[in-house]
Amino acid sequence: MTALQHVKLGTYYVVHMPEPDDFDFWRERARALVQCDVPPDRIAWVEPGGSGDLFAHGERRMPVPPADAGPVRANRRFIALAKNAILHSDPQRFAQLYLLLWKLQSNPRIMEDKADPDVRRVEELDKNVRRDSHKMHAFVRFRLVESEDEEVGEHYVAWFEPDHHILRANAGFFMRRFSNMRWSILTPRGSLHWDTETMSEGPPAERSDAPGGDPMEDLWRKYYASIFNPARLKIGAMLKEMPKKYWKNMPEASLIPELVAGAQGREAKMVEKGALEFEERPDTLEAIDKAIHACRKCPIGALDNHAVMGEGPQDASLMIVGEQPGDQEDQAGRPFVGPAGQLLDVHLEKAGIDRRAAYVTNAVKHFKYVQRGKRRLHQNPGAKEIDTCRWWIESERAIVKPKLVLAMGASAARGLLGKTVSISKVRGSPIPLEDGSELWVTAHPSYLLRLDGPAREEQARLFDADLAAVRERLEDLA
Repeated sequence: MTALQHVKLGTYYVVHMPEPDDFDFWRERARALVQCDVPPDRIAWVEPGGSGDLFAHGERRMPVPPADAGPVRANRRFIALAKNAILHSDPQRFAQLYLLLWKLQSNPRIMEDKADPDVRRVEELDKNVRRDSHKMHAFVRFRLVESEDEEVGEHYVAWFEPDHHILRANAGFFMRRFSNMRWSILTPRGSLHWDTETMSEGPPAERSDAPGGDPMEDLWRKYYASIFNPARLKIGAMLKEMPKKYWKNMPEASLIPELVAGAQGREAKMVEKGALEFEERPDTLEAIDKAIHACRKCPIGALDNHAVMGEGPQDASLMIVGEQPGDQEDQAGRPFVGPAGQLLDVHLEKAGIDRRAAYVTNAVKHFKYVQRGKRRLHQNPGAKEIDTCRWWIESERAIVKPKLVLAMGASAARGLLGKTVSISKVRGSPIPLEDGSELWVTAHPSYLLRLDGPAREEQARLFDADLAAVRERLEDLA
């Protein structure tokens, strides 16, 4: 029986999945089965390599939906959860998703029912997969493999043991982050290979296939030991975020027991020297507010201006990031109170987004300007100034932990990504961030203020569409 074969025995169908993470294949078969009114208890979903011999008494094609079959109901929230949940290693995930899809046909609002056990189960699958992806982003460590072929150049190899089928889903993350480096990621579930131009897949690997270390790891261990701050040590939180199962792949992990054991003595010495304040990332918004007012790391902070802190709920699901404070924001000490902020309020209300529920801030904390008589004329911050201020925006994001971040303008996008992107190319689609949140990019409202006529109408339409997409995504993640 072939990998894509579907067999009917009596009233039972068997669907053989070609790949464990093939959402499109599952969706196509699930849609046809729903339209043919095949209930969940009449379908067996078989993992790749699984046996369907008990049903292999007569081969038949999948049922063909009747010509008058109605559309299949599947809202955005279900699709978003299903795409992630199907990557889970639970062999019942295909059946669980079909059961929920089946229930959606008679109850279109079931995804809003937090008490429904099937909704809760799919949400749990999604949560586990997202956590596994986050661990992969955080704990993959590449090691240099020496090659005798000079034309091949440097090649880096990493070993990782995912709990779920997340390898292909995360290929784009590593391709973007290490685009100029030749690398391979080996796992027991498969492998990925990037040659700086083409991504290819390979078979499962074993731990012995990956290198054991390279000369750069000594430097990395020294760096890790130097930035280890005993005053911030919380062993329970550390083990939760960095479980011991990942330590064997991380060169710095060998230092952790010794660093933890000596943490108390080191902390006492740091207190004596007065070296604690802001040596590490501030852990409260109040601490960030205090620190940015004293920051003089770039020329903007040395101007006659005032730092402007973000504002909004500390647990906001949405973080809105602009470029920098303007003249009115600098005087008021609050973000987005000038003309651009007033226009933003109009469009947020139109999109159904409550600004009071969002955390609003800027990528650069001080107003950059040039003095012309009594007027202070806005100047765009440079790339180096934006990159310097990333410390603060990342600190805010680490505390607020938003599900979505809306970057308005190229400067804001650079502050979140560390690189310049084209707004026209990235707007309208989510960009995954390392902590599991999503970045959405749109234009800055001040850009709309500089336009007139049809050009302004067109850009306002695009801006509204971006905000509407963010609102819908927030509802999906609620």
